[in-house]
Amino acid sequence: MKSSSVLKKFLLLILLLTFCFLAGILLGSVPLSPKSVLRCLTGLDKDTTAYILINTVRLPRAVGACLAGMGLSTAGVILQSVMNNSLASPNTIGVNSGAGFAVMLSLMFGGSRTLGIPVAAFIGSLIATLTIYGLAYMADSSRTTIILAGITISSFLNAGINTIKLIDTDITINLTTFMIGSLSGLTFELLRFPATAILAALILSFLFARSINVLCLGDETARSLGLHVASVRLILLILSSILSGCAVSYAGLLSFVGLIIPHICRRLFGNDARYLLPCSALLGASFVLICDTLGRVLFAPFELPAGVLLSFIGGPFFLYLLFQKKGGRRINA
Repeated sequence: MKSSSVLKKFLLLILLLTFCFLAGILLGSVPLSPKSVLRCLTGLDKDTTAYILINTVRLPRAVGACLAGMGLSTAGVILQSVMNNSLASPNTIGVNSGAGFAVMLSLMFGGSRTLGIPVAAFIGSLIATLTIYGLAYMADSSRTTIILAGITISSFLNAGINTIKLIDTDITINLTTFMIGSLSGLTFELLRFPATAILAALILSFLFARSINVLCLGDETARSLGLHVASVRLILLILSSILSGCAVSYAGLLSFVGLIIPHICRRLFGNDARYLLPCSALLGASFVLICDTLGRVLFAPFELPAGVLLSFIGGPFFLYLLFQKKGGRRINA
């Protein structure tokens, strides 16, 4: 793909993200004018209701949506590349559920919401990722088998989440919105550690773009080109666990972001991870922002969690990928 074409599309994605971010601050059950938002962001109207609304509710929420979209979509690109499976994503193979189960365990034992929960979410997502990858490696499984194994593990972990909630009714989390995925109630205090971890993992993921390209050529070819396959694969799995686990720690089990966005970006930019990773991050951030903003606007003053809209979009998209036809015949799993 020509670099000029890639640059134009990249700039369009930046403009889209900027527009979606501003819309996330302006729109809601109480719409705000661009002028009042500008005055509040520059600190001119610190004593107004708009200032409180923006800085304590909408701005943290918009930042959280951006980071969740970036983390989950980039994790999806990594998982699909490492597992050589176009249907792999943090949601479909049980990574999100692993993080969610660890979050509930952390809350049950009194873990800190600012530090303990993100760390627990990373550990849970990493264990789930390594478990699925281990099953795939030992069984040399087809792509459908891997997804079915992920769905089974997700069901088991979700049952564990519900069990913990029944056992410990004092857990300070809304289980319904957590299972669906919601960005309500975010503060910069809750975002501080997850944001740092997601941004660091994003930068490291971009640095591994060339290694991902080599890894996608197959293990034997990658080794012949001097790539230490086992080490690179482990590092990438850890990075994907950080990205998805930290997003789950504050946004809940947001579905299908890591599945939909990488496929759209592959259509736009091809399979080169040098372009695919940053562009998936930008489009993923815009996608979650759009769903969160629509959820606040469509049924105002009531709110529809972003995870509901993501599921409405992601479910049919997943079925499309599962039964995608090529040359008039279904692709064999």
